[in-house]
Amino acid sequence: MTAADPSTSLPLDVNARFASVRLAKSPAEIEEAQRLRFQVFYEEFKAQPTPDMLAQKRDFDPFDEIADHLIVLTRNSESEPEKIVGTYRLIRQEVAEKFGRFYSQDEYDISPLVRSGQYLLELGRSCVLAPYRTKPILNLLWQGIADYITGHNIDLLFGCASFPGTDVDALAPQLSYLHHYHPTQENIRPVALKNRYVEMNRLPREAFNEKRVFASLPPLIKGYLRLGATIGAGAVIDEQFNTTDVCIVVQTSLMTERYRKYFERKIQKTMPGMAGPDLEDE
Repeated sequence: MTAADPSTSLPLDVNARFASVRLAKSPAEIEEAQRLRFQVFYEEFKAQPTPDMLAQKRDFDPFDEIADHLIVLTRNSESEPEKIVGTYRLIRQEVAEKFGRFYSQDEYDISPLVRSGQYLLELGRSCVLAPYRTKPILNLLWQGIADYITGHNIDLLFGCASFPGTDVDALAPQLSYLHHYHPTQENIRPVALKNRYVEMNRLPREAFNEKRVFASLPPLIKGYLRLGATIGAGAVIDEQFNTTDVCIVVQTSLMTERYRKYFERKIQKTMPGMAGPDLEDE
């Protein structure tokens, strides 16, 4: 396991009284993040690991070698060592081009994004340990992403976000809501690969209550939407992870503007160093 080249990685270290967020600095930290991913994806949400993953109790793939790994660290007391409680995998366009592809290309045709002339960042493998899925931790993680975006002059964020389960009929209101209310503009719209394409337009607008369906979305997808995210065409079933995926696209100028406004508005009411989009509550 090799860490991302530090010469091309943003030196990011954001601290609050309760936790800190930064990029992983060593192979050991990346492996700890992979063990966290295994715990969340495979043990908690019952994804299907490969034999090697099961033996090592780590979630890993070749993209880990080229990515930057954003990590949230916390400790219960000053006498205890810090532990990683959250992580996000970040893959910049120039790194993906050298590698040959982005992870999302296994599910989506992202050529409209690549042709847009805007600098891309792919987000993936987002997870937080269950006891730490709180607004302070999630906000801190998003602060790290916002600072990474600023430091690397990222224009567009994209990546797959997931609904638990693969029953698309049960997800019909949610998928239809995203289709009707949050489509990505056509000239940059990712489209699910033909052999994996699942129609999202399953119900007409009048068949569901917009506010109730929004409230039922997974917190991560709600957080993206509050940042101005739009959704690509078609969902994809991921059998390994037992999820139904959609492709999100975020114009980072809009994200960072909203993020900074949130920070200015909330800084007096929050702990030092904590800011970010309110992922769970209106």
